[in-house]
Amino acid sequence: MVMDQSVVSGIKSTLRGELYTSPEIFELEKKNIFQKSWLFVGYEYQVAEAGQYITTKVEGENILITRGKDNVLRAFLNVCRHRGATLCSEPSGKAGILVCPYHSWSYGLDGSLAGVPKSSECREHLVNNDTYGLEKVHLQTWHGMIWLNFSEDPQPLAEQINNQILERFGELDTIARYQIEDLRVAHTKEYVVKANWKIIVENFQECYHCSAIHPELTAALPEFRSGVGTQNSVGLGATFNDEIEAFSISGKGTRPMLKGLLPEDDRIYYGMTIVPHVFINLTPDHVITHRIVPIDQDTSIVICDWLFDPEEIAKPDFDPMDAVEMFHRVNEQDFAACQWCHENMGSKAYKNGGILVPIENHVSKFYNYVLESIDMKGV
Repeated sequence: MVMDQSVVSGIKSTLRGELYTSPEIFELEKKNIFQKSWLFVGYEYQVAEAGQYITTKVEGENILITRGKDNVLRAFLNVCRHRGATLCSEPSGKAGILVCPYHSWSYGLDGSLAGVPKSSECREHLVNNDTYGLEKVHLQTWHGMIWLNFSEDPQPLAEQINNQILERFGELDTIARYQIEDLRVAHTKEYVVKANWKIIVENFQECYHCSAIHPELTAALPEFRSGVGTQNSVGLGATFNDEIEAFSISGKGTRPMLKGLLPEDDRIYYGMTIVPHVFINLTPDHVITHRIVPIDQDTSIVICDWLFDPEEIAKPDFDPMDAVEMFHRVNEQDFAACQWCHENMGSKAYKNGGILVPIENHVSKFYNYVLESIDMKGV
């Protein structure tokens, strides 16, 4: 039974512990959230040219994303229709035709079956039959980011994202100014977190913990010491400490602002959550993205990318690590805290859940989203 989300003396409840530990709940979330939502999987520049492809794994499925000869970006299940072999095993590549390594069935970049060797008896029937082409996956792009959806008839990607952007910034222009589509990944870190995916989202959405576990972050963004944060305030960002030049572990910085930014974007950090699984962090000279990959009810992988202007990356003295180290430390601190919590979600002390103090109350909106998605609102 889920704890009532009503407010008692300005305090709201969290979810009950079993919603973080139950395999059955996790399966409901996979079915009703992750298999119905648009999921961020990569960047359009990684498949910019005809014939380029990237592979990934999403929701237990091997995925192949290709740029066709017609310049159209498509996604398929990375599964040969003959005997189920993985078609492309490398993380990226370029090809004019996709050939299965097992029996050499071949496919066009549009997913159509192109060739069936040594089987003249059925080749014409198979090749001319759409049934035997690669299984398609819905794909859309947003600011140069590639998103997939496993629904049969998904809502447009913009409907999932834009409402969240408007709630965070009050306009679409703020995030557009950072021109993520023109940036490139200079560094990636992958974290294995022994915690339920929801705990990671909760943590990112509130700053009540910031003064306790984030000394570097609060030194750079002093207003975070208050615990209030900015994600629940429309359009609000956090201002840099007067003593630092950039959002980096040393506080030093020589890179110019990203090209699309306005003067008022200087020395400001913005963070936002895009449910169900993406965090975006905006700074004047780089952008940081996080994507959560839930493995099971007890384990999540978080992939963090640091993106910079490609002209800066091309400079001989470019070194992103001062900037990388800042959020890497924040990540390690956050994920340790998430693990502290997750290991006690099965405790009888958390059987009925915990509480949100008033400056965390906005997190309850995420709880309602989860409960409504798995049809447990008010249960």
